[in-house]
Parts: sequence; C-alpha cells; structure tokens
Amino acid sequence: MRLPMDDQQHDAIPDAEPFDLFGEWFALARGKEPNDPEAVALATATPEAAPSVRMVLLKDWGAALGEGGGFVFYTNGHSRKGGELHANPQAAMLFHWKSLRRQIRIEGRIEEVPADMADAYFASRSRDSQIGAHASDQSAPLGSRAEFLARIARTGARYLVGSVPRPPHWTGFRLIPQAIEFWMDRPFRLHERRRFERLAGGGWTSSLLYP
Repeated sequence: MRLPMDDQQHDAIPDAEPFDLFGEWFALARGKEPNDPEAVALATATPEAAPSVRMVLLKDWGAALGEGGGFVFYTNGHSRKGGELHANPQAAMLFHWKSLRRQIRIEGRIEEVPADMADAYFASRSRDSQIGAHASDQSAPLGSRAEFLARIARTGARYLVGSVPRPPHWTGFRLIPQAIEFWMDRPFRLHERRRFERLAGGGWTSSLLYP
C-alpha cells in the first residue's frame, strides 16, 4: 500500500466549537454546492423504532436558538414525519455536499418551535407556498393530481385578499444536538471523521474516529 503524503498525516478537522465548525462548512457549501446546500436528510422513527427518512430544508440554526442551540426546519405537523416527531421526539440529520466531499451527521432530541417563530417564518413564504400549506394533507392518500389542484384553487379563492394565516398544524421543529459528526474525504479512502458529544454539564468533547 502506498502511504499518504506527509500533509495528509495531520488532522484536517479541528477540535473546535462544533456550531462554529458547522458554520464554516455550511458557508463553503453555500458558495460551491450547485443546488440546495440547505437540503438535509431527516431521519425519524415511530415509538416502536420503525425508521423513515426524507429530505427537508434547513431554515435556521445556531448555538443561540434556545437552550442547547439547534437546527430548525418546518413542516406539516400532521404529516408522517410530524406524527413521528410528536410521538418519538428524537431525530437525526445528514448533510452531504458532493461538491465539497464532506458530510455532517447530527443526532439529538426534538422540540417544536414557539408559535411566534413559526408565524414569522410562514409569513416570509411566498403566497403560493402558503396556500399550498393549507391545501395539502401531507402524507395522506390522494385520489388524483386533479383533486389536489382543485383544492389549491378553492383555497386560493378563499384567501383572495389579505394575508394568509398559518395553519395551526403547520409548524417548525428544532433538533437540539447531542452529537455532531464531521466527515471529509481524504486520499486513499483514509477519510477523516471527528465526533463531538455534548457533556452533561455543558460544552463538548470530541474525538477522531476510524473511517
């Protein structure tokens, strides 16, 4: 086996504050990833531990987002993921940026965001997206595409003038991280992984992991 170059023998992922490190990588992805750098795979599970996963969009994040900080996304609370998050408030996220050859895994507990925070984000959405949130029974069976479009038309007519209120079942969730793991591609498939875990008294500990 050919050994890696000397400059590959040093840690490329620093033992830093993980939210700061996330910010650095996220900024790089926003500058280089061609489509939706905010897209993240969200894994949930039922109380019986049956898992499911789908893509959502990260809408806010940071250490200052309430106690423990967090990563925020919005959805229909009556959807499959909403039901699973209410029944089993634990989740995991995976960012995978092919352009950077890096990924970040996040694991932790879930809390619903305050109503005023959900109101503010809903108000920032386009009117068409707001109407779609009212018209869609997300994850429920649908007879035909025409049925959905007809419901959107009726909903649009109902809110023809004035602001569109946030549906009570449309809300946001904050994933409060217990662990954050950073992975980056390295030559010869000798990749680098660093896992941060939250300490009981506050702060973080980290260690490198074998790839």
